[in-house]
Amino acid sequence: MKVPLLSGTSLVVVDVPENGVVLRPPPPVESNADVRAAVRDALRFPLAGPPLAALAPRGGRATIVVEPPALPLPAAQHDPRQVALEAASTELERAGISAERQTLLVASGLMRKPARRELEQLGIVSPGFARRFAGNVVIHDAEDPELVELGEADTVPLRVNRTLVETDLVVTVSAAETVLHGGPAVLLGASGAASLGAAKADSLLETGTSFGWRLAVELERRLSERVPVIGVSLVLNQPQLTGAARGYPYEPEATERIASSPLRHGFRLLPGVVRDRTIRSIRRELGAVAAFAAPPSVAHAEALLRAVEARSAVLDEPLDAICIGIPRTTPHLPRERPNPLLAAYLGLGLALRLWRDRFPVADGGTVILLDRFHRHFAHPTQQPYRALFQALRTGPREPEELGQVERAVLADDRALAAYRSGRTCHPLLPFVDWAGCAPALGRVGSVIVSGCRDAVACRQLGFVPTGGLGTSLEMARGLSGSDARIGFLLSPPYFPLRVAP
Repeated sequence: MKVPLLSGTSLVVVDVPENGVVLRPPPPVESNADVRAAVRDALRFPLAGPPLAALAPRGGRATIVVEPPALPLPAAQHDPRQVALEAASTELERAGISAERQTLLVASGLMRKPARRELEQLGIVSPGFARRFAGNVVIHDAEDPELVELGEADTVPLRVNRTLVETDLVVTVSAAETVLHGGPAVLLGASGAASLGAAKADSLLETGTSFGWRLAVELERRLSERVPVIGVSLVLNQPQLTGAARGYPYEPEATERIASSPLRHGFRLLPGVVRDRTIRSIRRELGAVAAFAAPPSVAHAEALLRAVEARSAVLDEPLDAICIGIPRTTPHLPRERPNPLLAAYLGLGLALRLWRDRFPVADGGTVILLDRFHRHFAHPTQQPYRALFQALRTGPREPEELGQVERAVLADDRALAAYRSGRTCHPLLPFVDWAGCAPALGRVGSVIVSGCRDAVACRQLGFVPTGGLGTSLEMARGLSGSDARIGFLLSPPYFPLRVAP
């Protein structure tokens, strides 16, 4: 069997060995045709707690909290979260809170702060809503000196945006992607840098292994003591590609069609910029399967369980090695060309943290990342990644050493000023991304970068560079034995992996 894997803007066709495992997600199910009605019904009949109409004081104020739609990858031109936001705003008006007394809070966390004029471009709001909304729009600033103290959770200070407490009602609107994306994590995205930096998780799909989830739930509890809080969580369908890529990666026929197409040879000869534009031009459709309302943690937990059940690929036992394609995009907004740290995060911190029950790779196994690993940092948005990359120039560092570098970076007034002005991400974000790779790095034995063009950058992160996938597979067999079970992850989108108990 031949399968195509995306490596940057290139397609790598792999001959799957006899004992190889092709990891593909289940096909999309039927989407809800009327997301607006689903959100309206969810707010009127929540899973727990009173409905929106009972919480909203007539003539009062409301804060609607949303997060940038960083997940799933790839993004879609039309996102159901935009419709859900409009529906929530309309329901507030029906309950007696006019649009002029509504505040839209964009909980951007440690990502680059988007300007108001960018909200439509980044897919946070629809064009129609951007024109009609008459309320206030606030972009969260994790370094705002006017953040409100809500106490501490396990010595982590909880400080939130002032609009969350100076209101009569808080409504969160999100999709159930991970324990750190959506639900109570939206509130965490409107908190200070200290709590955002402490929000870690071994698995992005298990609440029990996530301190970030516990932190977000505690923040929700503290906020609920001051103001009523209700959340809407969507269960998103699998992204669907159209055109020549229709059916990938869900249908074996589509996989074979792409792998055997003679056009891929001509595609490979195109300049990288042209290949990137071609890939981005492929239309992607994204629908919602269901909507739930309740306190954010309750609605999100129910929606996440449904999403994991619908999207998971199931393994009978852990793999000896796994091969992961890295797309030419970043996991954060705005979408850009990833630097080596972000490429590592996509494979190790995102794809390999989407697991439940058991880690999908055996202890001491091998991870193969398909990426060129160019030492390119988009200016100025990715400049904070240079500081961490320079700290790793002599190889992987101990946590105590990285902690010293992190404290030095957080004391850099110029870096913080660049974040607050919206020119770049928060200087803490690279350290959070690298910490997200730690759960996988602590379990696997080797990380091989196939097709690497910058061996120095690769070794700085503690990885092994190789020139091509054939060499990488031979190395994996040499480490795990000639009968090693190697999995090939058909992505994006990255999807949950479950290992049968």
